[in-house]
Amino acid sequence: MRLFIAKIVQKIRYYLYKMRGYDVHYTTSLERNLNLDRYNPKGIHIGKYTIITSKVTILSHYLIPVKSQNKYIGEKIDTRIGDFCVIGIGSFIMPGVTIGDEVVIGCGSVVTKDIPSNSIAVGNPAKVIKSGIKMENIKL
Repeated sequence: MRLFIAKIVQKIRYYLYKMRGYDVHYTTSLERNLNLDRYNPKGIHIGKYTIITSKVTILSHYLIPVKSQNKYIGEKIDTRIGDFCVIGIGSFIMPGVTIGDEVVIGCGSVVTKDIPSNSIAVGNPAKVIKSGIKMENIKL
């Protein structure tokens, strides 16, 4: 019964994000308390069978201060997360970053640069600590 309710909640969460304009594949697992960029929702792209754990922040714009005009100008930029990825609890994905397929991002990591496919990245800033991984039967 609990699994049934969890699947319903997951589908509702998926449809809410799609309605807001995020490019999220329907097989993506989105946990609660996510901070997805509201300024540029169309700039966030999340692939198939990816798990986004709770308290993850994904940004898709820069704010550029223009002192002469006394304001900030937002620059929209795409942020991409590939297929079969796991993004750890409390991670930050900065704007313009591309995360390849089959990537694990450690909890609390701050991803400031592109991460190649089939790798594990951790830390602040996130660095690749292992490459050549396959998500088939991997123990996380």
